[in-house]
Amino acid sequence: MTGASLARALVEGGLQPSEHDGKVRLFDLVLERHTTVGSSSRAPVRAWWVPGRLEVFGKHTDYAGGRTLVCAVPRGFAVTASGRDDGILNIIDARNNEGVTLRPPFEEVFTGWRNYVRVVARRLSRNFPESAFGADIVFASDLPRASGMSSSSALMISIATVLVRQGTLEAREEWRANIRAPLDSAGYYACIENGLSFGSLRGDSGVGTHGGSEDHAAILTAQPGRLSAFRFVPMRPDATCRVPDQWRFLLAPSGVPSEKTGAAKERYNRLSLGTRALLEHWNRTEPHAESLGAALGSRPDAARQLREIVRCSATGDWTPDALTNRLDHFVREDARVPDALAAFDAADGARLQELATGSQEDAETLLENQVPATVQLARSARSSIARMRRSLRHAGVPTRSSRCRDRRWWSCLLPNCRPGLQTRRAFAASCISRARTRAARMRRV
Repeated sequence: MTGASLARALVEGGLQPSEHDGKVRLFDLVLERHTTVGSSSRAPVRAWWVPGRLEVFGKHTDYAGGRTLVCAVPRGFAVTASGRDDGILNIIDARNNEGVTLRPPFEEVFTGWRNYVRVVARRLSRNFPESAFGADIVFASDLPRASGMSSSSALMISIATVLVRQGTLEAREEWRANIRAPLDSAGYYACIENGLSFGSLRGDSGVGTHGGSEDHAAILTAQPGRLSAFRFVPMRPDATCRVPDQWRFLLAPSGVPSEKTGAAKERYNRLSLGTRALLEHWNRTEPHAESLGAALGSRPDAARQLREIVRCSATGDWTPDALTNRLDHFVREDARVPDALAAFDAADGARLQELATGSQEDAETLLENQVPATVQLARSARSSIARMRRSLRHAGVPTRSSRCRDRRWWSCLLPNCRPGLQTRRAFAASCISRARTRAARMRRV
């Protein structure tokens, strides 16, 4: 097993050939580092690739029973692992030369990425007692941290996948009773992260975020060249669509990390708590529903009825206006998913432009979870695309454009255009430069 053989297998499985050399280097790094650790040189070494995810539409809808449109990205985690007989977990980040050693019952207190891996080990040991989880695990990632592309979920899935294999959990009765398909695995791993129970597998505190399972669904079930739509609570596949061959997502950093700790975690969780408050209002006076999405789908006038209920109510620190904004965002963003599926199938860039612009505006005004840097990056990208379109038309090349955004990275879809690497870098650099300048001006104001 070499970095070259693993990278070649990824390309044969659908990874873009342009990613081949980078994955060779990434896997060579973890394989070389793995030779320096381990309680037994005779233990077989296994390798995995776990990608990040891109959310195209469906911002903050999954945990409330809505729909999302997602895909995997060609950046993620290269992971190697070998078993240990002493029950110890020795985990190393080869790229940053960091590590942690965990011992059962995995109750030590950590921060940062070490806490994420501890949460995985603790939950699995509680749900599957007496399993042998000892392992040496080495990982390296080319997925930027805190970028809004699920680096934390990808890391947790990486560790969980190794421990499920090491502990032979798939052969256990508890596993077979609750997990029968890859989407079930995605749902369970999401519950490890958010702390909820999954079937008979009891929950705990998780990592403290009240998120859903769209990240895990995209990471574990993505298809090359396609976007996947899911419905949630319960999670089930909805549809897929192909991204036209000549379209590209370009990702540009805003310069602001998408953390889920401290005050950032509280703001993130508040959006989830808002949908819970809406559901509580509904269930007090209407037939019981398991999720906000189920409530709104129960009858044609459900959204109007819930607005009337909210208008006359207040819950804790949620004002009627704040709950109405949360409801309006959910309704609008959820409805964009089927429209986007149809637009991708029809290669309708103009329609995607409308949907993406509306999604960004609603994130700014209804979710209120954007910052000056992300707002300005989106505007700069739209301006740059407009100029690129004019240049292409002047050169006799027909083109249309649309945009899609993520939390802290802003992704641009350029239909009917296959820009080279230098063009993509220049475009991203132009967007970033203008966004930083405008964001700085907004902060001064």
